[in-house]
Amino acid sequence: MLKFPKLFFQSGGDADAFESRIRPDMEQRRYLRSCVKKIETHLKPRISLATKTVLGMDRSVTPRFRTQGSWSYDTCVVPAMMPPQEMDWDYGVYLPVTVWEENGPPHDMAKAYFVLVEQLLEELCDKEEWELLPGKATCIRIQVASWAHIDVPLYAAPVEEFEKITESVALAALAKAHAAYDSVSMESIDFAEAIEIRQQWEDLDSVVMATRKGEWKPSDPEVVANWFTDRFEEHGPQLRRVCRCLKAWRDYQWQQGGPSSVSIMIAVAQGFEPRAGRDDRALEDAARRLSRAFLGEIREPGIDDGLEDFNRLQEADREAAAQRFGQLAAQLFQARESALHEKEVVVARLRQQFGERLPMDSTRVEFDSDPDAIRNTPASRVVVPVIPSTKAG
Repeated sequence: MLKFPKLFFQSGGDADAFESRIRPDMEQRRYLRSCVKKIETHLKPRISLATKTVLGMDRSVTPRFRTQGSWSYDTCVVPAMMPPQEMDWDYGVYLPVTVWEENGPPHDMAKAYFVLVEQLLEELCDKEEWELLPGKATCIRIQVASWAHIDVPLYAAPVEEFEKITESVALAALAKAHAAYDSVSMESIDFAEAIEIRQQWEDLDSVVMATRKGEWKPSDPEVVANWFTDRFEEHGPQLRRVCRCLKAWRDYQWQQGGPSSVSIMIAVAQGFEPRAGRDDRALEDAARRLSRAFLGEIREPGIDDGLEDFNRLQEADREAAAQRFGQLAAQLFQARESALHEKEVVVARLRQQFGERLPMDSTRVEFDSDPDAIRNTPASRVVVPVIPSTKAG
């Protein structure tokens, strides 16, 4: 039997392991961070000035901004095929609304809000030589590089609820962030951004999102973020690494489409059992669970009482996804069952699953002397040896 966790991860910052190769480098992080800072700097004063004159509020208010999605969970990966695949950063704009009716802000404010921000971002795109990509229903997309875009969704919440978010709460959240995020992640974000990522926004009970059609849609990404944060803190950094590796595997298996990142992460986290020092086994376990999970709905009671099905694939695509996850689990299992002299073959077969970023290094494949692994391996049928007739004496 073999083990090969070192193909995927080694402590101490092994730059050649798969998990290191799929993570954004410092240059990419710095560039995208500078882009979102430019967006915030451009929008904040202009939206504040327009809250009375354009949006019809009774007084000017200052919008808030928050990194969301994979950059806040620290599960962002560099796509396997750039282009056409791209890195993305979700940067939400949150508007404290002074006039809040029974079902949210005034209806006509949603369209005005969307048009206002899109026009302001078009000005910024002209200045920075970015491209504004029209047509997204629930956000404004900006192409900031051939390999990356930034999505800007627009939210609103009652101004009274925003006032509950105090600086002391934010600083407490930052201390928690330092404990939860590894050193590489914390180096990639500045002090202010760390507060934004980990700020506890649970007091915003009435968050709605403006759509291009001029509708207010109930939507609070913090509910999903809090659930993931709890799971990562419960299971440790291996869960985050497995999510990253499976997202990178997805990008290699599907040039377009495939299971969404959030559906993969929820399905992995729901039944995750850590395997100390064995990311290879944790990946195999997760792939096997996902081969069953993607055949049906993926709901989580801890996220809006399970109302949303995060598996948005059509039935035929669900079956195809389940089959590919099953093939991945089978390949990982067969690799573990291989003999020591087959190390090169094992690496080659795994690279067919994960791509060329998995290191072509058979020295990372080792004999598994773990007695539990040997004991738990099913017995296999062997051929009965032929014993020739003998004559005594």
